[in-house]
Amino acid sequence: MLHVFGQQLKLCRLRAGMERAELGARTGYSASTIASYEQGRRIPPPKFIDEADEVLDAGGVLKAGKKEVARAQYPAFFRDAARLEAQAIELHVYATQAVPGLLQTDEYARAVFEMWRPLLDEEVVEQRVAARMARQEIFTRRPAPHLSFVIEESVLHRPLGGRSVWRGQLEQLLLVGQRRNVEIQVMPLWREEHAGLAGPFTLIEDREERRISYAEVQGDSRVHTERGKVRELEAAYGILRAQALTPEESLALIEKLLGEK
Repeated sequence: MLHVFGQQLKLCRLRAGMERAELGARTGYSASTIASYEQGRRIPPPKFIDEADEVLDAGGVLKAGKKEVARAQYPAFFRDAARLEAQAIELHVYATQAVPGLLQTDEYARAVFEMWRPLLDEEVVEQRVAARMARQEIFTRRPAPHLSFVIEESVLHRPLGGRSVWRGQLEQLLLVGQRRNVEIQVMPLWREEHAGLAGPFTLIEDREERRISYAEVQGDSRVHTERGKVRELEAAYGILRAQALTPEESLALIEKLLGEK
């Protein structure tokens, strides 16, 4: 998609008789950045696409590809989930390895992507961090979706990115956890019964009231729409929430961790 959009951008620019430097000057980007967009090496932000469409008198051709270009900022295995997430009226996440992407700070997300193996190019890291931060508009969307998270306590003890980044991440959890449409619960280490040993997953209900589940491991993802599978995970999530600390107890635990370290 990026290469297709890049070719469309180049053709529109040439049709308008405009050099890259001129297009860049009129949209606030360098000629080298315009070249990267045309060659499909970088993902153009929505603002640039809108401005380029107007400047080049493209008649909506560039704007028409904006949603698909936006999807391209995510790794291939996550694109379907990102599309569903953007349509969610309810979203429920069980996390076992790291703080869920929707709750991550910029610094924490960057640390996560920099630890990715095989190593990601710096440009890819920046693109993915920006994409992850953009997803967090879900918290201010109207009407507000209902969001809940169950996070393994071990995640809170793992100082990814260093102590300063870790503290900032815990503070972020406290802030987000105070939103009226968000509930964050911690699954304590000492719990003797546990309904989530099969691994992390996400439950989504969209605007058409379809219920969907998403699971991901080692870069392999599955979106399930069959009612039997989704019902199984819904039942597991309900038990997880009952086994986890309450939202109030969970935020108190996070505050305690911040006070100790």
